[in-house]
Amino acid sequence: MRKVLDAWAMLAWLQDEQPAADKVQILLENAEAGTSRLIMNIINVGEVYYRLAKKRGEGEAEAFLKDLKGMPIKTSPAPIKLVLEAARLKGRYKISFADAFAVATAMRQQSPLVSGDPELEVFIKNRIVQIEWIGL
Repeated sequence: MRKVLDAWAMLAWLQDEQPAADKVQILLENAEAGTSRLIMNIINVGEVYYRLAKKRGEGEAEAFLKDLKGMPIKTSPAPIKLVLEAARLKGRYKISFADAFAVATAMRQQSPLVSGDPELEVFIKNRIVQIEWIGL
């Protein structure tokens, strides 16, 4: 089974925010074992980078990028069709543009989006995309 991680989920794991961090850890272990696949859009990778850089410095952000290469997470690109899908979602809903990429990626992959970001609750209510809620 495929699952899409958003920046919120990755940051919760990196910052050991419980109980979300433990849930992401289980997902990573399952992906490492080959029982599932994890995907993260490159825009959301960039979001994790800039948040880490602001909060902990660029060294920590660079370390994240280096570590990501060895993690069982496939980085998904942002082709023009996905950019426009994300733009449409951003136009319809009160979400960040980066969150729109996570949602659009999950929709395109026909996979659950793993998050605990309160901004995304609208998608649970409207059943636009399946969200595996790991909120705090």
